[in-house]
Amino acid sequence: MPTSSSSPQPLYHIDECPDLMADGCVADENGTLIFLSLWARDTAVQEFLARLTLGRTDQGLDRFHLITDQGASVPICIGNVDHLEKRSTRAFRRTLFGSMVHLWLFDTRCVKPNKATASALALLPSDGLDHTERLWALVRETCPLPLLDHWRDAVLALLQSQEMLTRLPFALGRLEGHRLNLDVPALTTALGDLIRCGTLGVAQDESESGKPLRRVA
Repeated sequence: MPTSSSSPQPLYHIDECPDLMADGCVADENGTLIFLSLWARDTAVQEFLARLTLGRTDQGLDRFHLITDQGASVPICIGNVDHLEKRSTRAFRRTLFGSMVHLWLFDTRCVKPNKATASALALLPSDGLDHTERLWALVRETCPLPLLDHWRDAVLALLQSQEMLTRLPFALGRLEGHRLNLDVPALTTALGDLIRCGTLGVAQDESESGKPLRRVA
């Protein structure tokens, strides 16, 4: 789970749950929740989790609105709660209002790739550093095809050009989200083409022969 930083992190109100404050959220292009970091008293957290299980029924919650520091209201869709995992820890036990709970709610693919659909999610610090190695490790863990380490740059470029590896469009806080959604038949064909044209080789020096990466339709 994310670690704290020395600089203060903005807190965002949740319109439907005034007792909750979020310090991080990641969602996909449809506004579906990928990751949420919340602070609240234990009773408020338990009520929030209970409302998620009720869906669209009375008092249920299938979406909520985050209020940004600019005053904008951002709708977040819960999606399938069966695909969400939670982690929590207690902090600030001796406050006037009782102990505070820090809750992380996230898509299960953030911690374990879905091998059946060849899909995965990555939550990475939005610190401007290069996350190539972590993304490559995720690709190798998720992909059912054998991938050699010295293919890294060419394969990542291919996946990004084919939109099989994309950065998620919405993030508040110190994290950014990346989605890996492999089209295995298309990837198999593309890798075969790159091997045949010499862009990818079995030995590292073959892949570094200077031949440009060919765009695969």
